[in-house]
Amino acid sequence: MTDPRDEPRALFPEGAEGAAGEGPAAGPLAGLTVIDAATILAGPLCAQLLGDYGADVIKIEHPVAGDGLRGHGHAKDGHPLWWKEVARNKRTVGLSLSDPEGADVFRRLAVRADVLVESFRPGTLERWGIGPDELHSLNPGLVIVRISGFGQRGPYAGRAGFGTLAEAMSGFAHLTGEPEGPPTLPAFGLADSVCGIAASSAAMMALFARERDPLRRGQVVDLSLLEPLLAAVGPSPTVYDQLGVVERRHGNRSTNNAPRNTYRTSDGHWVAVSTSAQAIAERVMRLVEHPEVIDEPWFATGGGRAQHADLLDGMVAGWIGARTREVVIEEFTAAGAAVAPVYDARGLVDDPHVRETGMLTRVRDEDLGPLLMHNVMWRMSRSPGAIRFTGRALGADTDAVLIKELGLDPAEVARLRERRAVR
Repeated sequence: MTDPRDEPRALFPEGAEGAAGEGPAAGPLAGLTVIDAATILAGPLCAQLLGDYGADVIKIEHPVAGDGLRGHGHAKDGHPLWWKEVARNKRTVGLSLSDPEGADVFRRLAVRADVLVESFRPGTLERWGIGPDELHSLNPGLVIVRISGFGQRGPYAGRAGFGTLAEAMSGFAHLTGEPEGPPTLPAFGLADSVCGIAASSAAMMALFARERDPLRRGQVVDLSLLEPLLAAVGPSPTVYDQLGVVERRHGNRSTNNAPRNTYRTSDGHWVAVSTSAQAIAERVMRLVEHPEVIDEPWFATGGGRAQHADLLDGMVAGWIGARTREVVIEEFTAAGAAVAPVYDARGLVDDPHVRETGMLTRVRDEDLGPLLMHNVMWRMSRSPGAIRFTGRALGADTDAVLIKELGLDPAEVARLRERRAVR
């Protein structure tokens, strides 16, 4: 069997879209300066997306501890792999914001910036003398994206906030899992990821508003980890308000349509089937040799089909279980029905559509050589994004930013290093 660590090297050659290597920033946000003073995932992902499309992102990390994300996930030869992606296209500066002299350096950086992304507990920047009022007095055009667990105000504002808590409170965990099983949390940073993507959109809205403002004023964006996930989970609060109905767990099934589930093939693989559209549901049932159910009155709506999920699942599972994954996907595709394989990482990397469309790309990393990672998230015909470089070592760009760009004296930077205000 081919070693999955070697196989992608032939499938994802360097030079694919988004694998440009170091060089001048390109993309629609070229010329914008973003300060990433956030930690772990939501804020850094927001800044990563802005950097992918051309913004000059300066990553601020504690000079001793660094960003906690450096310690998350797998590492190779001591180099954290998740960091290589989330910190790509970011110059890293080790700077202590709680140190008064470090905060003064930060103010000088903020004067030159267009966007600041931060994820400290509400009130922390204010306590350090670098809250929005202070920063806007120095740079009225600065857009400040503040990400926290529960927002900047309200009874929970001061609580520690992590994605797990948002996944619990949003209703996601309550709705996920088998009917008789416990609430289920995702095995990845779902709330942080949804929030990070939302935050990049919020930052661009604020920048667009600045462009239309005769005074070119920035503003504060207050974004919690909880609210974007509420939107993703759906209208449960509205359903409860109007009908008094509290949704419950249904495993892989849906209350909106059926058949909708994962099904095991004869060769031990899993596939997922969806029938959100009526025409697709009819095609599936014809394909699995049970066209008679299409004429049943209840089959005419997704909700009606969902009430007969046991019957429909049995029919679909029996047909799929007698065939290999390859045959199932071929016949579903030929019938115009909706099916997809349930992939692990190996399956995703080997998929021909993923390869041909460049959803993954190989970039050059100074520590690990050719490195496979997610490509830029969306394609733009006139101003595409690019991965110019991968995540760097803590403080790799401190001298370049503070001495060459801010004009600090090298001796001053050395003194700040001695007191661990910078790295």
